[in-house]
Amino acid sequence: MACESPSHVQLMMTFKELAWIAGAGAVGTLSRFAIAALVQNFSGSKFPWGTLTVNVVGCFLFGLVFILAEEKSLIPAQVKVIVLTGFMGAFTTFSTFGFETTALIHSGDWGSAILNIVGQNVAGIVAVTMGIFLARQF
Repeated sequence: MACESPSHVQLMMTFKELAWIAGAGAVGTLSRFAIAALVQNFSGSKFPWGTLTVNVVGCFLFGLVFILAEEKSLIPAQVKVIVLTGFMGAFTTFSTFGFETTALIHSGDWGSAILNIVGQNVAGIVAVTMGIFLARQF
């Protein structure tokens, strides 16, 4: 599995390409908000089913688009960048985390995969806790 995550995309882009990525990002953001709210309201639960749904759907879509572009050549490279960076980047960055961890596993680098899983989750939770603590000091 070749790992070309959106973070490794060539930085030199035209204004038109950047505009497409920004537009796709806007659609991704609105989609995330609408789907998460709809699912959360439907569930009537305190558990964050809306966020879980968005993250799982995002991971599925990331994998689908990546393979359709890279292995099946059904999606042009520019469209792949727009969808994965713009739409998926705004819809959920969790999909990039899932993809990059899967790439590490497929390459046999289990140590880095486990470090990524533990590091991202534990560090993320610690960072949120620290941010809350710091904000409460004001």
